[in-house]
Amino acid sequence: MPDSIPRLGIGTWQNTDPEACANAVATALDAGYRHVDTAQAYHNEEHVGEGLARADVDIEDVFVATKLHPRTTGLSHDDVIEGAQESCDRLGVDQIDLLYVHWPTGDYEPAETLPAYDELVERGLVDRVGLSNFTPELLDEAKSHLDAPITAHQVEMHPLLQQRELREYAREDDHWLVAYSPLARGEVFDVPEVEAVAEKHGVSEAQVSLAWLLTKENVAAIPKATSEAHVRDNYAALNLDLDPEDVERIDAIDREERLVEIDGAPWL
Repeated sequence: MPDSIPRLGIGTWQNTDPEACANAVATALDAGYRHVDTAQAYHNEEHVGEGLARADVDIEDVFVATKLHPRTTGLSHDDVIEGAQESCDRLGVDQIDLLYVHWPTGDYEPAETLPAYDELVERGLVDRVGLSNFTPELLDEAKSHLDAPITAHQVEMHPLLQQRELREYAREDDHWLVAYSPLARGEVFDVPEVEAVAEKHGVSEAQVSLAWLLTKENVAAIPKATSEAHVRDNYAALNLDLDPEDVERIDAIDREERLVEIDGAPWL
């Protein structure tokens, strides 16, 4: 396994209401989560920071990840340096545990963007470097411009988009594949294979989907949740042991349904 990160985190995409966001983060941390994921493009880093401050958990024990976006911060060298400091200030942390390149689009230029990430690591403002929404070819290119290892690659991943190629790449490169939208934006609740496994174990389809992801090597997941009930239900996936036949049943789902698209995405 690569350097450890908490395998189940709380995602905050689209959680822009100040009070709801801060409360969800604080609730998650008090429930046991130790991995919080946000991004400048989510426009909620300040609210996430408020949640970090509210929780009865030492900030040093929380793994905080955020992302710089080509359309929000910009990914030129100076924009990366400035953007990372702005994220630290909004989050209320001295160091970002994991800083991602959010999308390899816009003004992303590997030879300019990635050395700035190395510089942030050297300065101590960032502990680890991550990439998001890359293809294998773009990962290869990025590695040639980075001194720091790639700790994590964050992509959409769930039973309807199983990312077999990127999972294999993560195993070979020894980095984490972090699954966003791991519940397929609610669609897993209507997948017959997932429903059957959930009924067998007497748990939610959300727990089954997350537990299935966590059976995969080098895979972590960051489900979004706002209510305490959903926060706690998702966290219970850590204690759900799927049988081999359950895993095989979900593995065999022959669908590839991508739910997150943007103009210029590298797979288009």
